[in-house]
Amino acid sequence: MNTYQAVYHRWLKCEDLDPSLKQELNHLSDETEIEERFYRHLEFGTGGLRGVIGAGINRINIYTVRRATEGLARYLRKNVQDAEARGVVIAYDSRHMSAEFAGEAAGVLAQNGIKVFLFQELTPTPILSFAVRYLGAAAGIVITASHNPPEYNGYKVYGGDGGQIPPITANLILEEINGVENELLVKALSKEEGIEKNRIFFLGEDIVQAYTNRLLSLSLQPDRIKQLDDFHIVYTSLHGAGNKPVRKVLKELGFAHVHVVREQERPDPNFSTISSPNPEDQKAFEMAIKLAHRVNADIVLGTDPDADRVGVAARNSDGWYVVLNGNQTGVLLLHFLLEQRKACGKLPANGVVLKTIVTSDLGRWIAASYNVTTVDTLTGFKYIGEKMNEYEQTGEYTFLFGFEESYGYLIGDFVRDKDAVQAAMMASEMAAYYKTKGLTLYDALQQIYETYGYFLEDLTSFTFAGKQGLEKMEQIMNRLRREVLSTIGNQQVKNVIDYLPGVHGLPPSNVLKYVLEEGSWLAVRPSGTEPKIKFYFSAVGSTYAEAESKLQQMKSFVSALVNSTA
Repeated sequence: MNTYQAVYHRWLKCEDLDPSLKQELNHLSDETEIEERFYRHLEFGTGGLRGVIGAGINRINIYTVRRATEGLARYLRKNVQDAEARGVVIAYDSRHMSAEFAGEAAGVLAQNGIKVFLFQELTPTPILSFAVRYLGAAAGIVITASHNPPEYNGYKVYGGDGGQIPPITANLILEEINGVENELLVKALSKEEGIEKNRIFFLGEDIVQAYTNRLLSLSLQPDRIKQLDDFHIVYTSLHGAGNKPVRKVLKELGFAHVHVVREQERPDPNFSTISSPNPEDQKAFEMAIKLAHRVNADIVLGTDPDADRVGVAARNSDGWYVVLNGNQTGVLLLHFLLEQRKACGKLPANGVVLKTIVTSDLGRWIAASYNVTTVDTLTGFKYIGEKMNEYEQTGEYTFLFGFEESYGYLIGDFVRDKDAVQAAMMASEMAAYYKTKGLTLYDALQQIYETYGYFLEDLTSFTFAGKQGLEKMEQIMNRLRREVLSTIGNQQVKNVIDYLPGVHGLPPSNVLKYVLEEGSWLAVRPSGTEPKIKFYFSAVGSTYAEAESKLQQMKSFVSALVNSTA
């Protein structure tokens, strides 16, 4: 009997197996699917777990959540001082099984004698990060699959600093997880038992208000907002956790006209009104933009299910709403923050902007014009959080702004992960400021391009699911490392950076970056959270037409390359 078959039959024979999972197993007949579900444990990476909900060790379910939490509990008890008393904060979003998985994680921690602070309703990831720091907890867990399709869920682990765990910590936790011999035998207290034994405590409005108060302190010109009677915001939570906190901070800041997309206001794990709960998908904004035309909105905002990413749309000169990409929103926020802080004398001499290696270099040019340093990190906001901690301890730099191309932004350092609530608030204040100047956000972006050059970015992802998909992605990366590319499209390759060995002081990462002429570049990496290989493009030109031409050539080249890889 093959290894995967042995595990499969162990699950089938388990008398106490969850009835719904037992029924799911009994309906499996395809041997390939059985192998895919049981040939390996769902991978615990630097962000935790993420996978399709269902039966099997390569799926996310109550048993894989228990196994991961048992490993985390063992790690905390061995490595973190006073972990039992400091406790772990747990939050969850609106996805299928999120509340149940949060309860299972709480039960396993309580079984291990570790205090648990459990949010009572769906809560954004950034508030989880804030709560860990605010309470001085040993760690945090958030149950979310971010912007993945409805059939997914996930399990993200945060350290005592409020940031996602770094690779070293993840590896130590993984060692403990691998020491759990049978995921079906991990014990967990019921929620009632945990409460009775004073090991499970509930968090509520007081934490959210403390977070909101810190948000309000970030406002650069709060008095101006109260004077704008004709400023209108359209907001959609895309059926996720952002609805209450985003509306709360906008109201308390003084925005009087916030229009919510009612059809997408309530939590819905099926995300019934959209094809994807991802602000990177322009289709997700269709309902919001329709409402924006009705109310003549000045800005349109949309947050993903766990409210750590935000998308923004602004009206162009033709009166249409344009959904900005992640880089565009990022450089707008950066320029606004630096301009306003300089104007009021609050721009530190040692300020730093943190961005990832696949994020637009336009941010670097903007920062340099304000004598602010830019530091690149690997892809993933956890690396930005790590740098924030480093500079906080050394005093070498003062953090001003962190951003990544995938719609993640951070302004206030009381959170150590990307924060869509912060970004929604600041984007609204920014749009209000430009309105007083007779400009939309789209107009402001064009001014930035005219000043610094046209930087056009895009992302193309190729999905390769299952075991064969992993092999396909590996083939593509191997081919690119084996075959030296001298041109991409019509542009010469000036330099190739392979991040796998670890370069520029960064940890090893499976990323290739091709530096082209005049600052353009192409980067490729397999996703760490989805069955995708991603190609990032940045085309730079003195005009929009020049940059657009370069971009299309690069995209055509990549499509041909992927299709020709066996």
